[in-house]
Amino acid sequence: MSKKLKIVIALSLAIIVGYISFRLIKKINPNPKFQVGQALDSLNGVKVYYNGGVSHTGKRNVSEDGYNIGLTYQCVEFVKRYYYEYYHHKMPDSYGNAKDFYDNSVKDGFISTKRGLVQYTNPSESKPAIGDLVVFDGTIGNPYGHVAIISDVKARYIEIIQQNPGPFASSRVILGLDSNLTGFKILEPKLLSWLRMID
Repeated sequence: MSKKLKIVIALSLAIIVGYISFRLIKKINPNPKFQVGQALDSLNGVKVYYNGGVSHTGKRNVSEDGYNIGLTYQCVEFVKRYYYEYYHHKMPDSYGNAKDFYDNSVKDGFISTKRGLVQYTNPSESKPAIGDLVVFDGTIGNPYGHVAIISDVKARYIEIIQQNPGPFASSRVILGLDSNLTGFKILEPKLLSWLRMID
């Protein structure tokens, strides 16, 4: 066997082992401080649970009346459970990944018929508000995107509460907020929009 072929085989094996390890780490619980399903935080009595590895999925959470809340304990499951329990809101389209909560065909301040919520683009003429659902685009490491709830709004920042941000990340995060004569922008490049209950 030639030296070149040995190098190619060794590199191929390293890539395969690396990929399998990466997939396993995303599914297992790498943080022994918490157990999957452990309550970490809450907003208005709706709990945030620890998910373990970001790709770990549990059973499907379905309400007593048959509404699909989502896979425990993913980010989507928390925001839909929050809207269902706190606002008594059922989304017309109860499926989809986190990034799918943003509909690029809906203009700023108009209703997203899939979610039954008003959608604001980032930036928007309207200021983010407590209780708004924020939508993040996918990344190379997480092609599904992310969703969270705004838990506080100040002049120059917002605070979000989130489920499944990663096994070592916090359930609460501060994001910068910029305002000018044209409107408001949450200073996070992957943040696509925020959604709000219809008045």
